[in-house]
Amino acid sequence: MQLDFRPSPHSEVSKFKRAIWQFVWLTLFRPSPRPLHRFRVALLKLFGADVDWTARPYPACRVWLPSNLTMRHFSCLADNVDCYNVAPISIGAFATVSQDAYLCAATHDYNDPDFRLYSLPINIGDHAWVCARAVVQPGVTMHEGSVLALGAIATRDLNPWTVYAGVPARALKNRAITKSMTAVEALV
Repeated sequence: MQLDFRPSPHSEVSKFKRAIWQFVWLTLFRPSPRPLHRFRVALLKLFGADVDWTARPYPACRVWLPSNLTMRHFSCLADNVDCYNVAPISIGAFATVSQDAYLCAATHDYNDPDFRLYSLPINIGDHAWVCARAVVQPGVTMHEGSVLALGAIATRDLNPWTVYAGVPARALKNRAITKSMTAVEALV
């Protein structure tokens, strides 16, 4: 059996930046106390992320490349979220990505004999919710207020204010708006 080694599609500079980030994540970001969101925001900003100071990145969330991350006000990346942001990932205002969710902005072309990596951006709109253990695939936009249920996989764009579940995710029902949602916004 002959092994065919291919060069990485990532530049040496990118690999170096990610190595430094991994060290900072392991020594400063990950062990930081849960309430110190602003400290973690500062670390992400130091590495090029566009993150609002009110955002909530929790200590056990994993961000592959901070410079490809945007988090708007009061957005949340919960513990154990895997944010594989080879392409840009944007998380809108008041959007939540719950525990163990996977945001995957890259995959391989299985029809290519070289199995090349390609990436597409992910956009999670304002008030959207990626529930625990759900997966958002490359190129997907979750429009404002959409919900991706527990363990569901979004393979295509999700309509606004709609709840999706299943593998692949399918629309179940419209999301109802309550007064309590807008009360939080009044505090901003």
